[in-house]
Amino acid sequence: MKAIVYHNYGSPDVLKCEEIEKPTAGDDEVLIRVCAAAINPVDLLFRGTSYMVRIMTGLRKPKETRIGHDVTGQVEAVGRNVTQFKPGDAVFGTCKGAFAEYVCASESALVLKPENVTFEQAASVPIAALTALQGLRFGGLGDKGQTRPKPNVLINGASGGVGTFAVQIAKSFGADVTGVCSTRNLDMVRSLGADHVIDYTKEDFAKGDQRYDVVLDNVPNHSLSECRRVLNPQGKYVMIGGGGPNDNRWIGPFGRLIQTLVMAPFVSQKMGMMMAELKKSDLAILGDMMQSGKLNPVIDRTYKLSELPAAIAYLEEGHARGKVVITVE
Repeated sequence: MKAIVYHNYGSPDVLKCEEIEKPTAGDDEVLIRVCAAAINPVDLLFRGTSYMVRIMTGLRKPKETRIGHDVTGQVEAVGRNVTQFKPGDAVFGTCKGAFAEYVCASESALVLKPENVTFEQAASVPIAALTALQGLRFGGLGDKGQTRPKPNVLINGASGGVGTFAVQIAKSFGADVTGVCSTRNLDMVRSLGADHVIDYTKEDFAKGDQRYDVVLDNVPNHSLSECRRVLNPQGKYVMIGGGGPNDNRWIGPFGRLIQTLVMAPFVSQKMGMMMAELKKSDLAILGDMMQSGKLNPVIDRTYKLSELPAAIAYLEEGHARGKVVITVE
């Protein structure tokens, strides 16, 4: 089968589409014929720009030679312990090495794809939408103990992968949503349900008078003190991911996380970093939201499997609207 592999750290050019052995499903796994997969910031570790990241991924050469996590496709075979899926089922979820013609995924990492959703749309959901959902929960939304019936939520980077999902999920939780984006994305963010939009090219939300119960920060372009300034005294700051992989040669995206951990004990607001945690129950919730029309994935561009380096180069420019998806024929 064809799959994207890399054997050295570097630019997107190190990613090669090669012929490798087709996998076989383990006892608790599902073999999927991949229809589409989506790119996430976690997939950029092939660059190897941070020494701290390399401690986990391999100091000189990568331990794992495959990338890609978000996946959707049709079940081709199931392991002997699998009970929830059968060959022919359309599924979506997460796996390792999603950029390939076939992958194996744990039964616990998949749910059925809604019939009214395309494979490309389903592929864009898992990591980004899980991050948005769980980040908003960290902020106190969607829980029975939600302190206010209509909390004020600011989403910085509302037009990106996580942001487009966060706007819609926050609205489904009954929040008053303010989205921060560029001029060209204002109408799109409004169409997703945002009550207010801020054009960051003309206005700095950190200097405004509005205060928020939750700040979901997808783009760490303001200091923590600036973000705290726009929070209510008991507000919650949710950092998504921690920044880009090229932020610091030594500690990469962990720098802002360290700052948050140091500051958190000394302030009244709750502060934390959110990275998606795979929960089958949450994937099912997202599937139900798509089925009901409450969640509509935004896809900027699609590329073929062999075009993955170009797709990543485009994503790294930082101007993608929603998700960038890889289709597999």
